Amino acid sequence: MKIKVCGLKHPENIKAVAALQPHYMGFICYERTPRYIDTLSADALVPISPEIHKAGVFVNETAENISSLIEQYGFDTIQLHGDESPEFAGAFKGKVTVIKAFGVDNDFDFGKLNAYAGHVDYFMFDTKTSIYGGSGKAFNWDILNKYTLDIPFFLSGGISLDNIEEVKNITHPQFYAVDLNSRFEDEPGLKNIQKLEKAFDIIKKQTIRDEIRS
Repeated sequence: MKIKVCGLKHPENIKAVAALQPHYMGFICYERTPRYIDTLSADALVPISPEIHKAGVFVNETAENISSLIEQYGFDTIQLHGDESPEFAGAFKGKVTVIKAFGVDNDFDFGKLNAYAGHVDYFMFDTKTSIYGGSGKAFNWDILNKYTLDIPFFLSGGISLDNIEEVKNITHPQFYAVDLNSRFEDEPGLKNIQKLEKAFDIIKKQTIRDEIRS
């Protein structure tokens, strides 16, 4: 199981999280969130190991601005968290890794994902809200059993130390990664390293058990 830490914006905190060696680090390029990277210098991302994927998170942004920020920050991954079309996502596939996020509730129609097959590398399933993520609330993970495509997915939304042990109960073959954000913060954009260390330990132990079992 891979680990993504999202919503980083402070240079020293970025260094501390990078030292934990997550597989992905996410930087939110959406001004209507307190985790917006705003004036963060691209130099703050330089110390990040090339083995860690740097993901720019966008919400209904223009292709031109996304391309500009990819170049500015060196993103090798983009996460589209708005209402982007399959064609919009597909225009970036092959240039960078493309994650398309969807807000999920009990009435979510997984059939809408079929149109994105071939246009994205991964899906992300987050809790459905009006604010495009960062709610700190989890959704009913049992609904993931309705997902039938062969595109791997990230799980996001309200994952915390209180429920991360329950992640091991998700046995979907396309479950690829967890996305850790608001429940591992001291304030928006500032991650609590001690909480992340505990989460990493739990996830890595589970990953080892899964590898032994397989």
